[in-house]
Amino acid sequence: MEVLILIGAVAAGLALAYGLPGWRLKRVLAREIAPAWQAILMRNIPIYARMSGDLQHQLHKLVQQFLYQKKFVGCAGLEVNDEMRLTIAGQACLLLLNRPSRVYPDLHTILVYPSAFLVPRNQVDAAGVVTEARQDLLGESWGDGRVILSWDHVQRGAADWNDGQNVVLHEFAHQLDSESGSNNGAPYLGSADNYRNWSDVLSRDFASLQTDAMYRQQSVMDHYGATSPAEFFAVATETFFEKPWQMSERHAALFAELFKYYRVDPRAWLPQPRRESESEGGFGHWQ
Repeated sequence: MEVLILIGAVAAGLALAYGLPGWRLKRVLAREIAPAWQAILMRNIPIYARMSGDLQHQLHKLVQQFLYQKKFVGCAGLEVNDEMRLTIAGQACLLLLNRPSRVYPDLHTILVYPSAFLVPRNQVDAAGVVTEARQDLLGESWGDGRVILSWDHVQRGAADWNDGQNVVLHEFAHQLDSESGSNNGAPYLGSADNYRNWSDVLSRDFASLQTDAMYRQQSVMDHYGATSPAEFFAVATETFFEKPWQMSERHAALFAELFKYYRVDPRAWLPQPRRESESEGGFGHWQ
């Protein structure tokens, strides 16, 4: 009964999205996902096969809405196909499971490059002199309704679901972050108490990661997360979905906050990794 209520709540949230004519969206969501589409999800999202039937069904509906509402644009000569659309949509929609969602309401376009792309950046030195530079990026989330991705790195993220590196999860975590009104590492959480708990836990672990990065200490999370609270949330999201066992042991309070927000436990989808070695009274290194 609870599962049916949840599916109904999710469907109701989908039906209100964007103010689209209700009958059009309902018609899209009433269709079963095509077997060829399901095969792509199975092939390119390694955890898909280990998800419950209910979560797979939710993911299908979220993906259908995502593909109906969002425009994909190939850049630098890339021709976007169904494999690309479904791989990106499927990974992005993992972040929306188990909660009513308007499916990234401020997002309208995903630009896909074949590989890392160059973007202009203004750099300011200590004297205040501004110089123009170009930076290689794997992905970027913009506040004007666009996400930019490197297809090469989307594929890499799909191929290895245990390294904590996933450009789609990272950039769409930024999209969730912005739904609160600013990119500050705190997505919409619903209550003042939730924000207080979130701030306490994430501020502490952010400071810890900054220390690890400063002294080049090994960490479960990528040191890139130490650059800002917004990047910390995005990197923590990648780690939560790809290295949940390690995060739950090394950063238990952070894992608990992300579990409360995302409402899924990725440990159910990934086998517990074995350790390379264990010393008496201590912890070994995860493989």
